[in-house]
Amino acid sequence: MKEAKEVQEAKVAKVKLPFKAEDGEKTYRSKVWPGLTLEWREGHLLLEFPAEADSISSAVYGGGVGRLKRAVNQYVSRDYECSNPVQDLENKLQEWGYPLEGCAGLMTAVPLEHAAVAEEDTGSAGIFCCVTAAAGNAARAGSVRSVLTAYRPGTINIMLGIDGWLSQSAMVNAVMTATEAKAAALADLGITDSENGLGATGTTTDAIVIAVSGSRRYAAEHVYAGTATDLGGAIGRLVYSAVTESLRSVEAAKSMSRAEAEASQAARGVDAEVSHVEHGVDAGALQASHSPQPRVSQDGGRE
Repeated sequence: MKEAKEVQEAKVAKVKLPFKAEDGEKTYRSKVWPGLTLEWREGHLLLEFPAEADSISSAVYGGGVGRLKRAVNQYVSRDYECSNPVQDLENKLQEWGYPLEGCAGLMTAVPLEHAAVAEEDTGSAGIFCCVTAAAGNAARAGSVRSVLTAYRPGTINIMLGIDGWLSQSAMVNAVMTATEAKAAALADLGITDSENGLGATGTTTDAIVIAVSGSRRYAAEHVYAGTATDLGGAIGRLVYSAVTESLRSVEAAKSMSRAEAEASQAARGVDAEVSHVEHGVDAGALQASHSPQPRVSQDGGRE
């Protein structure tokens, strides 16, 4: 059991939060897929591939099976009016100057500085993973719960880029493995469905994009991507680690915000108390200054 734990710890992927860097980094360049970049631009993350890639995704804009040149993860507020997200995203893509063809669009209410990035070169493929995650609407698949009548921004968005050759069935398999890894991360963090208290398997609005280069520079043809394969094993580690790190980053920011709010409230309370005391002293002095002074009678007594 100890050996298994040590092996698991040794296999944990290294994760970066590139856009929380003190030097204000705005562009992340992949180390495993030459030419792939992730940029933090105004109101969105832009993932660009060096050439068109085969893709399968649940993206709200440009989802399904097709060819992608880029994927966009747009930040929207939690009160975003989401009656027509496809049109909203299309408008934004045009505003930002991106060609509509070959583009997948996601939406997230997670502040983009919490984007987590992890990569691995397995020797048979180069795998890039970016996750934005929060668990405010965590849910358990398979349980009876409320359902949404309209689209909501994705809370756990996964963008996977794989430099290598995969069959279409392997791409579907990769989606399965990534989803299992996400569920495992939530389980290990103890995140539950707020409606029934059961362990969450995701959130109500998750989305995923997988893009594959089709490159033959690796001497491998992947027809499977389950957890028993080197490809699936790496996908699982990267997604698990990136989901975990993004969630921890979001929670740390919330904790800091709460601590600052409590400190501010406490400071206001002290200020109010001091003001009350000072006001009491001032009022007492004022009252004393306006109180009628005792008069001394001619016989030396007090009236």
